[in-house]
Amino acid sequence: MTRFEETKADYKRLVEGYLETSLPSADCIQHSVLDAMQYSLLAGGKRLRAILVLEFCRLCGGKPEAALPFAAALEMIHAYSLIHDDLPCMDDDDLRRGKPSCHIAYGEAIALLAGDGLLTYAFETASRPILELPPQRQLRAVQELSKAAGTYGMIGGQVVDIEHEDTSIDRETLALLHKMKTGALIRAAARLGCIAAGASPEQEEAADRYAQNLGLAFQITDDILDAVGDEALLGKPVGSDADNHKTTYVTLLGLEGAKQEALRITEAAKSALLGLDWDCGFLCSLADSLAVRQF
Repeated sequence: MTRFEETKADYKRLVEGYLETSLPSADCIQHSVLDAMQYSLLAGGKRLRAILVLEFCRLCGGKPEAALPFAAALEMIHAYSLIHDDLPCMDDDDLRRGKPSCHIAYGEAIALLAGDGLLTYAFETASRPILELPPQRQLRAVQELSKAAGTYGMIGGQVVDIEHEDTSIDRETLALLHKMKTGALIRAAARLGCIAAGASPEQEEAADRYAQNLGLAFQITDDILDAVGDEALLGKPVGSDADNHKTTYVTLLGLEGAKQEALRITEAAKSALLGLDWDCGFLCSLADSLAVRQF
């Protein structure tokens, strides 16, 4: 196992352990919604957003453990978005991470409420007092979360996505869509790590540029995998973009063109880290690994 893989595994264990103990007990009358929340939140995944929070906190001189509430909150928001994405009124997907989607396992009504529950619990988690952080820094972090998840971030991107099904869109609009829908939470992850550590403006700016490029490269690779990926590896159906008549980087640039664009933007992400006194080997390896991932 490489140093990069070891560090990523360590971060992931830290996050998984925190998530497993963060949700309230399901031993209550409303246990069905809590069961559904746990089912979706603890279903695995890359934990990319949480890992970015912890690594940027470390790079900027903070203790990653102090940023765990923000990392967990981002994963809760991401899990809620996947629950809602899979609903029949959205992408109508029956499989997520190799298991039945939440609405298949628990029904549409409970799945909808489980998503709502994770979203609201994310803010409860992020706003609990953190001894290592000044209150004003924590308030700024909660505001960052709100913007990233809201109508000018992830939700706004989903609206643009829905309203442009069966419609051709240009490259500029597609980039804006993904900047909001996928990129907003990835950008927030980098910024939350910086905020937790009390980073300098220069560090925040570099983190922001890295994350914006990483988010777009991540989405282009998603487009590629939806076109030619292995459903068994992905743990979800492929071809849904084509089924929903969505414009993607593959439809705009072709398969090889999309691959080259993902690599180009990955290099831009790595270049954003130059000029700062950072050991950025982990972040560069992370960007490279995401550009060539198979799931």
